[in-house]
Amino acid sequence: MDVSQTKQEHLLALKVMRLTKPTLFTNLPVTCEDRDLPGALFGELMRDDPSTIKGAETLMLGEMLTLPQNFGNIFLGETFSSYISVHNDSNQVVKDILVKADLQTSSQRLNLSASNSAMTELKPECCIDDVIHHEVKEIGTHILVCAVSYTTQFGEKLYFRKFFKFQVLKPLDVKTKFYNAETDEVFLEAQIQNITTSPMFMEKVSLEPSMMYNVSELNTVTLQDQGVSTFGKMSYLQPMDTRQYLYCLKPKPEYAEKAGVIKGVTVIGKLDIVWKTNLGERGRLQTSQLQRMAPGYGDIRLSMETIPDTVNLEEPFDISCKITNCSERTMDLVLDMCNTSCIHWCGVSGRALGKLSPAASLSLPLTLLSSMQGLQSISGLRLTDSFLKRTYEYDDVAQVCVVCPHNGHLS
Repeated sequence: MDVSQTKQEHLLALKVMRLTKPTLFTNLPVTCEDRDLPGALFGELMRDDPSTIKGAETLMLGEMLTLPQNFGNIFLGETFSSYISVHNDSNQVVKDILVKADLQTSSQRLNLSASNSAMTELKPECCIDDVIHHEVKEIGTHILVCAVSYTTQFGEKLYFRKFFKFQVLKPLDVKTKFYNAETDEVFLEAQIQNITTSPMFMEKVSLEPSMMYNVSELNTVTLQDQGVSTFGKMSYLQPMDTRQYLYCLKPKPEYAEKAGVIKGVTVIGKLDIVWKTNLGERGRLQTSQLQRMAPGYGDIRLSMETIPDTVNLEEPFDISCKITNCSERTMDLVLDMCNTSCIHWCGVSGRALGKLSPAASLSLPLTLLSSMQGLQSISGLRLTDSFLKRTYEYDDVAQVCVVCPHNGHLS
């Protein structure tokens, strides 16, 4: 913390100290083998040392607390607390004392003073104390500006300031990845890395979805009818370790049928992260609104509604498709079904589906069979808009596992 000294002699003295919790005492153990000259002397001294942990004297971390020796590090999302004291070092009574504390960042200036009213008088050897708190929300250089104004007993008005500069560091590195399912579901993977020098207890990592989505967390497993975190009971994140959190977002019913939701850039939501370090110091971060580029479906979107996981070889099976008009015009659709070497369609090709308005959709039941075992791709669907004479081909719509009905498994 840099302090700029004032040149003029003042009747009042200003002291500023950061308030932080103590740390565990660390010692440097000195050991040797029993056959060495000191023998068991070093071991006996460490056992008699009150600062060491009984039974684990060779560990550097002790069981005693020590007061902070320096300013230490402050990270984004933590609460900065400081003690401000103005002491009357003179033998005069000082009047109209006003103490003001501002925090200057790269983008704004904040007033942290608990009271903006002046104190009537301050007698010799008396002081004014104040404690300020601020949740740090910006990275980079911060300057705490403490200003004191007062009036002497002779009516002279004096004023001085002190500047305390400190750096705010980044505690976490957050990366996000989006995965688009065949339906309107979106899977979000959040990779969170602890880039501090001390372990963190991850109290909460949640996703606050936007108004268009419902979210479900995929970070627990069910054991004995109870949800258990996939990271265990003690959710500690060691320095430089990374952890992946997974979430599934589904559009709300009132938005799922609108073509505009599945086109262009959509807002997903924001992550809310709460952690604790050392002796319970709490930090919290909220990311900005996460956005993803939704996949483009063109004018018509063909999605699978129902399909069996396993079907028998050379036996018909049913599927259900959903056709959505993503354009801004009405279409008159015709369905053509083209057989492939493995997949054979049952029904009449060239069937007219009728008119489909913008943002409207229809369900289409279909029947087909497979002439080959294994994992087969369903292909060969073609839609034609008779108004504009445009054709839309759909290959690899879905996959199905084909087994022999005699042995029930793949050959």
